[in-house]
Amino acid sequence: MAALGAVKELWRYPASSLAGERRDAISVGVETIGGDRLFGLVDVSDNEIARPDRDVKWHKVPRIRTRLSNDRELEIAVPDGDWLAAPGAECDRAVSAYLGFGASIRPFSREIAPLYAGPLTATRYSKAPIHLLTTASLARLKALHPEGVPDPRRFRPNIVVDMAAVEGSFPETEWIGRKLAIGDLLVTISEPCRRCGFTIISQDGFDHDPGILRNLVRHNAHNLGVYCTVDQPANVEIGAPMRFV
Repeated sequence: MAALGAVKELWRYPASSLAGERRDAISVGVETIGGDRLFGLVDVSDNEIARPDRDVKWHKVPRIRTRLSNDRELEIAVPDGDWLAAPGAECDRAVSAYLGFGASIRPFSREIAPLYAGPLTATRYSKAPIHLLTTASLARLKALHPEGVPDPRRFRPNIVVDMAAVEGSFPETEWIGRKLAIGDLLVTISEPCRRCGFTIISQDGFDHDPGILRNLVRHNAHNLGVYCTVDQPANVEIGAPMRFV
């Protein structure tokens, strides 16, 4: 079967709600992507985990950069700041000063940071191992909202596939239940990705824009992109072809 498109971008998100880390390749397991969503950021006054979609006090969080050294050790950098090891006191001081209130990076489990002895935080959600988004759907959103910037970072996908635009359609939303091969990776599209207020928040390169979410609500039942379960784990690289199975 002919390829639908090819992988254009690959992302993992070492810390929930913080900026993602763009990769040339990712390792996809049955339950998760290697290095994805290992840590959370909490308000130390009440242990609330960051929710940029719900509370303006968290709106600057997606500008905090993340990376993993050796695929395990987290480093973060606030805007105009140096990379700092996390979790740790120096990192927490930098994040707290940037946000304007006491905040702390915490792992979701002891196994993630075995030398860390502080409190943990609970994961927010785990819909599916993979969030997939096509450039065709981004093009459809741009056509509906020409003045907007449908940057993939608004939507936090793991895999962005470059494919031809489909007039009047967000194509992957129509593929629920179908199986895909992405290189050697085999997945089943399980459900559409329902969008939230995170999509309208400004980040480096684009402004706050309620029109992004408004158009998805009106024209695609609140959705953009899809969640996928994994049938055959594999490594995925930039340029890998995607096709129906």
